[in-house]
Amino acid sequence: MLTISQLAAYAGVTVATVRHYHKIGLLPEPGRDRSGYRSYDAAAVVRLIRIHILASAGVPLAQVEELLDADPQEFADEVRQIDKRLRAEVRQVQETRRRLARLAAGEHMALPASVVGYLDRLRDLGIEERYIERERDAWIMVAAQIPGQIDAVIAQKHADLDDPDMVRLYTLLSGALDWTADDPRVVEAADILDRITTRAVESGDIREDGFDDSFVDLLDTTMAESAPAAKRLLTLLEERGWKGWTRLERVPGEDDTP
Repeated sequence: MLTISQLAAYAGVTVATVRHYHKIGLLPEPGRDRSGYRSYDAAAVVRLIRIHILASAGVPLAQVEELLDADPQEFADEVRQIDKRLRAEVRQVQETRRRLARLAAGEHMALPASVVGYLDRLRDLGIEERYIERERDAWIMVAAQIPGQIDAVIAQKHADLDDPDMVRLYTLLSGALDWTADDPRVVEAADILDRITTRAVESGDIREDGFDDSFVDLLDTTMAESAPAAKRLLTLLEERGWKGWTRLERVPGEDDTP
């Protein structure tokens, strides 16, 4: 006959675990010997080992007793249900890990792959990370507004980067967060934007953006407040006949007035 310590050792559990199983009724408490100690037999070892195996496999203790007392068919059916539940939990854990990985990656959490690829291309051009972070935040809002169109928009942005003027503009704006309002590079940026937008209008390459006016105002306000030189850039653009930023449009001239 075995003491509680020997029983626990044979089953690979602790004495505290044995006592817990006694308390919840999974393992019947044996009688005590003349010295007052519990005395266990081989049947107790077998039952404890089975309990430990089931619990280690993820079976809730509330179900363990039912399985121990089930016939072979009932046991097999119950194990299949437990396996189904565990596989669902594994999928949930894997999805959680994927979400955590996206969180760790920052922009991957809230952006489609096409936008992430575009931001990576800007990095390859040497654009400062500070500027990319601001552009990333804008793209997060844009992608949420036009999820069905964002890939096409990004494809056009990639095509735009084939234009040396656009690359130069990004190179300038990369450091614009530190510009003062009278920095001469603000004028160069305005000239480049004027050329790019004029060519787009003349070629008929201006597309509807799909945004409502309040969203455009939000993006424009964010841009205007992003750096000391931003408002001056908008003013220079207006002097060249353009208004806005997210949606650059011609300023009506005298000839356009009815």
